[in-house]
Amino acid sequence: MNIMVTNDDGIHANGIRALAQAMTELGTVTVIAPDRERSAAGHSLTLHSPLRIFELHKGWYAVDGTPTDCVNMGIHNMLPIVPDLVVSGINHGANLGDDITYSGTVAAAMEANLMGIPAIAFSLATFEQSKYFADAAKIAVQVARQVISNGLPSDTFLNVNIPNCPIDRMQPPLITSQGKRSFIGKIVDKTDPRGRKYFWVGNEEPHINDEPGTDFHAINRQHVSITPLHLDLTNHKSLSILAEWAF
Repeated sequence: MNIMVTNDDGIHANGIRALAQAMTELGTVTVIAPDRERSAAGHSLTLHSPLRIFELHKGWYAVDGTPTDCVNMGIHNMLPIVPDLVVSGINHGANLGDDITYSGTVAAAMEANLMGIPAIAFSLATFEQSKYFADAAKIAVQVARQVISNGLPSDTFLNVNIPNCPIDRMQPPLITSQGKRSFIGKIVDKTDPRGRKYFWVGNEEPHINDEPGTDFHAINRQHVSITPLHLDLTNHKSLSILAEWAF
């Protein structure tokens, strides 16, 4: 197996080190990741400036772009052959529910999926300091083995969230749907010492819809959450309703 590893926390993050090391059990690993943190970059490409590649050491490359840039550079320019699998993460923080639309971790897997390559995004469900990246990486290997053995359905990639605890305390993996939360955004405006306004984009504490079968419900009970995703954002239930509009 030839496996490409990327992330959105940057090439120096603990999560990508743990993931890359674990994936060596399955094949030859090449790491191509942003040169710095690109959290919440979403599915963005760099179009208005050149990209540069820095080889840190054998098999490890930093790109001064987004996670999506890294996947494109890897597959179209840097790798001698198309990888058999692209894995993204392990993100420091959960990517659950509506947050996947912001996630560079998920977007990297999405980009690989668009190119027809099996892909998985992995996230550790905590924003605090954690000592469980190695445990999460063991779960990542288990999931990757399943994908290698069984393949994925057409137009599907996986979003995997892993509880922040030792592997022997994790509950069995569950196949889940994308959950929902009630999000209230806010802009915090302040004044700097020179009297100029500046702003922080933030949000109030979200309300999580803890519905059975969702990624939130699984993670809240220390299950590994595996959510199959695809890029078709069409609301198919609305097609017949909108078709009745008179134009």
